[in-house]
Amino acid sequence: MLLAHYLGLVHRSEGELADAYREVARRHADEPDVYGTCRLLAEQCDSHVSTLAPFVERYGETEQDDPQDLHRDLFDEPRDGSLGFLRDLHDLYLMANEADISWTVIAQAAQGARDDALLEGVRTCEADTAAQLKWLKTRIKQSAPQTLLVADR
Repeated sequence: MLLAHYLGLVHRSEGELADAYREVARRHADEPDVYGTCRLLAEQCDSHVSTLAPFVERYGETEQDDPQDLHRDLFDEPRDGSLGFLRDLHDLYLMANEADISWTVIAQAAQGARDDALLEGVRTCEADTAAQLKWLKTRIKQSAPQTLLVADR
């Protein structure tokens, strides 16, 4: 069964995303709402990893390096200032999309397998991820004009 591939992918994606949120919280704690929100979103990702545990036990998990590689490539060096903040939000958005599409794929498999428990878990995690993407996009929209047109850092 190849579901183990996507369970491994989303498991690693959520763990890496949690780490990235914590990194951004530390780097940009001076930005309004960022420290608290990023810490909260990291906890959501940790909760998603916990939600996966019984399904990983049931279906297995194929170890995936792609999310770790993505995290390393996107956050290869600390970025400061308003442009660094905008770039970090952009990169979080990319990582969250990796998790989002993985949840979509797993939801389709859960429906096909008629695994209501998996589907319920996925729907909760998928809703959280959608809210994360909405916050990230809103925060990017707030930061972009000031950063790209006014700031010189």
